[in-house]
Amino acid sequence: RYMEFDPIQFAYSLLTRSQRVSHENLRLRDKTWLEGAEKWFAERTTGKPLKKAIPPMFTPFKLRDMALKNRIVVSPMCMYSAEDGTVNDFHFVHLGSRAQGGAGLVYTEMTDVSRDGRISPGCAGLYNDDHVKAWKRIVDFIHANTGAKVAIQLAHAGRKGSTKIGWEGYDIPLEDGNWPLLGPSPIPWAEINQIPREMTRDDMEKVKNDFVQATKRAIQCGFDMVEMHCGHGYLLSSFITPISNQRNDKYGGSLKNRLRFPLEVFKAMRAVWPKEKPMSVRISASDWIGEKGVTGDDAVIIADAFKGVGVDIVDVSAGQTSPEARPVYGRMFQTPLADQIRNQGHTATMAVGNIYEVDHVNSILMAGRADLCCLARPHLLDPYWTLRAAAELGYREIDIPPQYESGFDQLERNLARQAEMTVMKV
Repeated sequence: RYMEFDPIQFAYSLLTRSQRVSHENLRLRDKTWLEGAEKWFAERTTGKPLKKAIPPMFTPFKLRDMALKNRIVVSPMCMYSAEDGTVNDFHFVHLGSRAQGGAGLVYTEMTDVSRDGRISPGCAGLYNDDHVKAWKRIVDFIHANTGAKVAIQLAHAGRKGSTKIGWEGYDIPLEDGNWPLLGPSPIPWAEINQIPREMTRDDMEKVKNDFVQATKRAIQCGFDMVEMHCGHGYLLSSFITPISNQRNDKYGGSLKNRLRFPLEVFKAMRAVWPKEKPMSVRISASDWIGEKGVTGDDAVIIADAFKGVGVDIVDVSAGQTSPEARPVYGRMFQTPLADQIRNQGHTATMAVGNIYEVDHVNSILMAGRADLCCLARPHLLDPYWTLRAAAELGYREIDIPPQYESGFDQLERNLARQAEMTVMKV
């Protein structure tokens, strides 16, 4: 899997593979070697010689014509705060502040392509023209005031829909006002949930058209990238996993057949999305239920199939496809799946899942385990996570909003003082 790596990256990957040795730990062990490795990584990325090293997380990355200033991604996170699918001032502040916080790419939350495709009444949508105006206001602000790019994640909740908003109880059905659910097979998420209707060909055509129309609206909004959500047990994901897809037609059975409908939807979206703009897909690379479900080896095949129809990068998540899932949690616990897809399947990947420290990000990128790192919860309480990371690393070649520059300066001084006190104690 790693035989094509440059010797520097191969050595780094081996040194950090157990997670007992981190990026900054290597700096303590051999500062000169690590700075040389960082310089190699940055020069390979920028394509030009550099006088000094750049931390891996602050190297640029390009997908088609979309150039990212760094490799930090604000991961999609449901806020359950929309009104009939329309985003509002909360979303304006939420997404705008995280874009000002320095991340290279900011994702919207899961945004549904139809009213009946929502998880809950509070979910965001892009299924009518009123939604376009609300989203465009946010996208325009980010483009005018930051260097971040903005991606929208489009989805249909499938059998996991018609539930209460997140903090009222995950996957708990609404007490009233429910809407009909769709799925590849009439199998509910759990015993307490509604039974979805098994989709007909007409249903499939309608859902595909809903995704296409939402993609067209995303163009009007000015988004830089579109992601099709094909993970976490939502509609398209539920076609891929055999746990929820027990069809007997050409859309069920083998992995090739189970992929058929999601690939049809993606191809239709790609056909209307501008060629110069990238598209991604989020997948659950493991069902966390052993051989009964999707495995890492299956995920390589899935990623390759999407790459073949125009996916530029795979957002590699896992699980949430069955209540029976038994994930093995830990720091960066899903990164090995991104690594496998990237280096066995030769497809660009985004790592996501319990990545929360600067060290995590630099280790993942420098080792070649993923091309971008998505951080979700760290950005909830710290919209300026990326700016804080730059201060911790002593890296000033980053876009700092002039209104916030004095705060960055103070943080640098405080961190330097803290480091001096630590040395004095030793």
